[in-house]
Amino acid sequence: MPLPKLQSALLFAAAITLTPMAATTFGAVPQPLELGANAPDFSLPATDGKTYSLADFKEYKLLAVIFTCNHCPTAQAYEDRILKLVEQYRPKGVGFVAISPNDPLAVRLDELGYTDLNDSFEEMKIRAEHKKFNFPYLYDGETQKISRQYGPIATPHVFLFDADRKLRFRGRIDSSEHIDQVKTHETRDAIEALLEGREVAVATTRTFGCSVKWSDYRTSAVEATKRWDQEGAELSSIDIEGIKDLIRNDTDRFKLINVWATWCGPCVAEFPELVTIHRMYRGRNFDFVTLSADTPDKFDQVHKFLQQRNASGTNYIYNSPDVYGMLEAVDSEWPGAIPHTILIKPGGGIIYRHTGMINPLELRRVIADHIGRTY
Repeated sequence: MPLPKLQSALLFAAAITLTPMAATTFGAVPQPLELGANAPDFSLPATDGKTYSLADFKEYKLLAVIFTCNHCPTAQAYEDRILKLVEQYRPKGVGFVAISPNDPLAVRLDELGYTDLNDSFEEMKIRAEHKKFNFPYLYDGETQKISRQYGPIATPHVFLFDADRKLRFRGRIDSSEHIDQVKTHETRDAIEALLEGREVAVATTRTFGCSVKWSDYRTSAVEATKRWDQEGAELSSIDIEGIKDLIRNDTDRFKLINVWATWCGPCVAEFPELVTIHRMYRGRNFDFVTLSADTPDKFDQVHKFLQQRNASGTNYIYNSPDVYGMLEAVDSEWPGAIPHTILIKPGGGIIYRHTGMINPLELRRVIADHIGRTY
């Protein structure tokens, strides 16, 4: 099955307009479900192709409903811990279900700087398969009706229900997203207490993580894109020594370099994805550099192309007809075809190279894994 593009990128087309839903004001952020309340029922699609409701978990003594998502650094930090909770406690009669409450169209690209995926349903399927989730992962981003009934504050947020599906615990998984700094395990302690027939000692906690992306925030995402589109694009000439200096990367930043040309069809086709990648990671220790292999007399043509594509990274055009000198300066292992894309780590050293059109997901995954997915 072909991998879908980052679906939030669809939002950032130049001609986008707000839908009626996007313009709707929902009012105050919903409050979390009160202790002792009944679990709101749901009927939501999951990444495994099924639709789940509370009835699908009736066999379990306890049910943990965890609101989480793809993109949040804190949510990603807890994925492995959730997998271990499921592995340990499902055999003891505890059911687990995860729900993503986020509207993917309400997530700005610069909020995706710690991830390779947005929160669309299709991208949830990718995450679930990649991480081998051992629990149903449900999507509520279209209407957010169920999420508003439960009232998660941040991702992740745990709601633990007893056999009668009364809420007995609401809060964090443990005391730190940094696993080596964890001192208390509130969700685990709550599960143990209920399984043993005891009261939960700490029944509610604060929960830290990314705020839920309610559909109200779509306007903010559109406005952010408009600002980026107004930044313009600059173009400078560069010689062999300048290219060598780029490749040495004597900085504390990751540097993504794409060699392309206006006459190269694949280069032009993949360019919007590279602009999206720049907007995702630009707030981190990451730079995007384009290097045009057009002849120097095409400077104005190249500049116009970059302006039309809103390429506000660092853009160069090679100032010499010595193409083979450029090839060697950029990457000694590069056969010569374009486009050619490399990722250089701080202090130098190529950690990713690809000749031909990039696989956007693959490249985003490499970037996120190297610059870090958590705070």
